[in-house]
Amino acid sequence: MSESHGGGEFKFKATLREGGGSAFATYRNLCYGKASLGYVLKAELIVLLTSGLPGGLGLWLRQKLYPLLFRKTGRRVVFGRNLTLRHAHKITLGDGVVIDDNAVLDAKGEDNEGIAVGNGVYVGRNTIVYCKNGNIRLGDGVNISSNCQIFSSNEVEIGSGTVIAAFTYILSGGQYDVHDRATPFAEQSGMVTRGPTRIGANNWLGAGVVVVDGAKTGEHCVIGAGAVVTGEIPAHRLAVGVPARVMKEI
Repeated sequence: MSESHGGGEFKFKATLREGGGSAFATYRNLCYGKASLGYVLKAELIVLLTSGLPGGLGLWLRQKLYPLLFRKTGRRVVFGRNLTLRHAHKITLGDGVVIDDNAVLDAKGEDNEGIAVGNGVYVGRNTIVYCKNGNIRLGDGVNISSNCQIFSSNEVEIGSGTVIAAFTYILSGGQYDVHDRATPFAEQSGMVTRGPTRIGANNWLGAGVVVVDGAKTGEHCVIGAGAVVTGEIPAHRLAVGVPARVMKEI
């Protein structure tokens, strides 16, 4: 198994301890990384005043103020209530993006590019999209339902027009060295990876699908509910089961 993005040197726990070990330093490293103190204070004020504000006023204020937190934000972006935003200065949002209530966007890392969200993407309620020094790219029109998780300590790419049903889990990285008996799993970085995870354009992933580290699907694939994709699914195929196996061409 190969090392993760950034050579596997990124140690998240060590990063949290930087800055003298104070509670504020730990919080700042977790949520903002190397962003300036001015940015941190601005972000804290915006979130305090608008994050949980209900109704049309809350939507309008977040639409006006939240773009100040991101690397780049397109037009007509909708921000739901009670979002968790970490390292937002490394997140790009396209036009017409909708981030529903209680979602998490977390681009943390030392030298990663972060999260790039294309035009017309929908991120459902309670869904978590997060990095551990990895990158995540969501193509135009991707639709992610509620309670999904997308994790990257390497590279995750989801092609345009793909629909992801509820409770789906997609990851790149997150593996542990099972041959290292001297280091408990809890003390390992969990950053080992077999390579990028790529979901092709115009896929439909059913509810509860798991796409493991390094797995790939071609364009126009359908993955049945509860399937676990561990390898490569060619384009224009229906796959089901654990592990997922091709049933027919579509």
